[in-house]
Amino acid sequence: MTWLQAIILGLVQGLTEFLPISSSGHLRIVSSVFFGDDAGASFTAVTQLGTEAAVLVYFAKDIWRIVRVWCATVFEKLTQRSRETVPLSEQVTTKLPVVTGSGPIGYDPGADAQRELDYRIGWYVIIATIPIGVLGFLFKDVIRTGARNLWLVSFMLIAFALVIAAAEYYGRKTRPIEQLTTRDGLIMGFAQCLALIPGVSRSGATSSAGLFLGLEREAAVRFSFLLAIPAVTASGLFSLPDAFEPAGEGLNASGSQLLVATIIAFIAGYASVAWLLRFVGNHTFYWFVGYRIILGLIVMGLLAGGVVSAT
Repeated sequence: MTWLQAIILGLVQGLTEFLPISSSGHLRIVSSVFFGDDAGASFTAVTQLGTEAAVLVYFAKDIWRIVRVWCATVFEKLTQRSRETVPLSEQVTTKLPVVTGSGPIGYDPGADAQRELDYRIGWYVIIATIPIGVLGFLFKDVIRTGARNLWLVSFMLIAFALVIAAAEYYGRKTRPIEQLTTRDGLIMGFAQCLALIPGVSRSGATSSAGLFLGLEREAAVRFSFLLAIPAVTASGLFSLPDAFEPAGEGLNASGSQLLVATIIAFIAGYASVAWLLRFVGNHTFYWFVGYRIILGLIVMGLLAGGVVSAT
């Protein structure tokens, strides 16, 4: 891999990670169409650490608050000093404070309702991460090889565009994030597993599941970001050895190139997440549906014409 390729692919990763258009699919397409080879699943996973770092920075206050309250509440329960609550599966959350354009919403760490909210959100993320952790480990070899076929990528771009369109059309979009339940978290967690296939999109899969469940568009996207943090971080760290010591053919990046690409992905990813949260507040997902279909058809045309190789 050349330095120009590393910079461009890092930029592509950062710009597309949070949009419902599949960053892994874009990296696969860009590396093949413009550079004649596949950058590889390990390169994708490692550069995703940069974009997840962007999420950690953007939601730093909220994430730290949730983690702190979750740990404190678990400790209280283990030492039998917690108050009595209803079963987790029967609880409904209250409004999740988030960073807005005017700054973070105020938070009182001593408020019972807020503590219960943060505690439950922490559990939702943990429970919903289990499915993709198990399936990602079991099918890691397929994900790195056969699943990166460009015919499959282009097909999934189009097929899942129709799923996103259906979610946008049929989703009621009436439930704010305060009504998120354990069932919702689990369903969105299983939907996240579809992101193991390049061309699907992690945010597209989880956000679509949220819309089908009746969540407001912005609520679905925000929880989607929180849900992605543990899965993507674990995937990136797990792929580090393969990325630094790649085996087989492909655009093998050096350690310094991986570092630079990851930093670029962080910068572009921070701008991307900020833009998307503003965008979904006033626009539908149909814009991304049209883009996915057009891109998928273009790639299919290039494959059919022999311009690029599927593998």
